[in-house]
Amino acid sequence: MTFRRLESGIVRDLLARAVVIVLFSLLCVNLFGDFQRTGHVTGLLLLASESLVVVLTMVRRRTQLIDRSFAATLATAMSVAGPPLLRAVDGPSVIPDAVTAIASAAGLALVIVGKVALGRSFGIAPANRGVVIRGPYVLVRHPIYTGYLLTHLAFLVAHPTPWNVAVILVADGALVFRALIEERVLSADADYQSYCRRVGWHLVPGVF
Repeated sequence: MTFRRLESGIVRDLLARAVVIVLFSLLCVNLFGDFQRTGHVTGLLLLASESLVVVLTMVRRRTQLIDRSFAATLATAMSVAGPPLLRAVDGPSVIPDAVTAIASAAGLALVIVGKVALGRSFGIAPANRGVVIRGPYVLVRHPIYTGYLLTHLAFLVAHPTPWNVAVILVADGALVFRALIEERVLSADADYQSYCRRVGWHLVPGVF
């Protein structure tokens, strides 16, 4: 039974990595096409942010303490699948591309710093791959998600279509729910309990 559980875990892990690569490839096609047509860089910054997911998914540390419940699986799937479904479109944006590019760059910088701090503790499904309390994690519990939200918002402002609004509402709503599920998984860890007593904000200091 132990061997079978191990084999099943390996298969699920490989499948998750394959799905991430496929979704990222679809995003590449759309955003590179938009850059070639318009020269707008906001989409490329989103692409850079998502590329880190692929890299760290390949090298992440495996763990046995992972939430495989239906709610966790659904929230993870919806939040991961959302960004590749966003579509860059030709046409006027709400504000100049330079402004949305700056906002997107700020979100990307936060994502990068957060992922560097996590290193091999990065993961997609809610799990305990080690408690990290350095870098931006001294400010909020989920700085990477904060960066995602900012980058996604910048992209939406640059490409304000009903489709993109719907995708971001669903995907980022799932992202917030996923963050709370992650906290539930980690709550059994004494180190994480101590960390939460020091850092009370989930995503945005002073707000949530």
